[in-house]
Amino acid sequence: MVDRAGTLVRDAFEQPTSNVETKSSNTDLVTETDKAVEELLIRGLSKEFPDHKFIGEESVSGGQKVELTDAPTWIIDPIDGTTNFVHRIPLIGICVGLAIKKQLRAGIVYNPITRELFSAQKGKGAFKNGFPIHVSKTEACSNAVVVTQIGSIRTPEMMNSFVQSFNSVIGDKQAHAHRAFGSAAINMVYVAQGSIDAYVEYGLHCWDIAAAAMILKEAGKPFNLMGRTVLCAGTPSLAKELSSALTHVEMETEGDAIQED
Repeated sequence: MVDRAGTLVRDAFEQPTSNVETKSSNTDLVTETDKAVEELLIRGLSKEFPDHKFIGEESVSGGQKVELTDAPTWIIDPIDGTTNFVHRIPLIGICVGLAIKKQLRAGIVYNPITRELFSAQKGKGAFKNGFPIHVSKTEACSNAVVVTQIGSIRTPEMMNSFVQSFNSVIGDKQAHAHRAFGSAAINMVYVAQGSIDAYVEYGLHCWDIAAAAMILKEAGKPFNLMGRTVLCAGTPSLAKELSSALTHVEMETEGDAIQED
């Protein structure tokens, strides 16, 4: 099913233009492909699992409430990195996570352009195209490749926090390198495979990170999916050093939090 969604996205990506709309702001984009992919995934999963529930980015944008219950729930972002998709930057992810009793059980992040398929099931490890992956062992910020990213929320508080944190991590702490890939899911699975050492962002939603969080956990890094903030690193010492250097922004939770057992 994710393969079929990938074909749809890849075909649209190869076209010269997309029908682009804005949602909450002109930095929050949606295309007809986002909507078509989510519809395809929900329709297919509903046929296989008629009693399961869904939280989908475009469904929520259309007015559906974010509600996580004990029932098996699929958490879907049809295209994480829509701005990349619109501008034909090949860093995007089709994200499908499964939570049962508010605990993540499985996750898939598929980049149909590069054909990278990241997957994980609880207790079975994390994989990329069938091969095991693991987080890095980098412990100091001075040796780390760090992703810091500003999302669609551009309030003065958010912008000030981003600039101050960037200066602290990249300037004061002298991080080895900085990157930003434009997709929360891609950022997280790259931490999972050890390509980057840490990633921090504020203002995310559960569909941005649920699938990748399962992969990251199975790749060797515990996670906390509380609220709308992500700070993940390959080692606890690196996470602690980064946390102390960041200017944090308090974010309200969005529905019930996914729990970790």
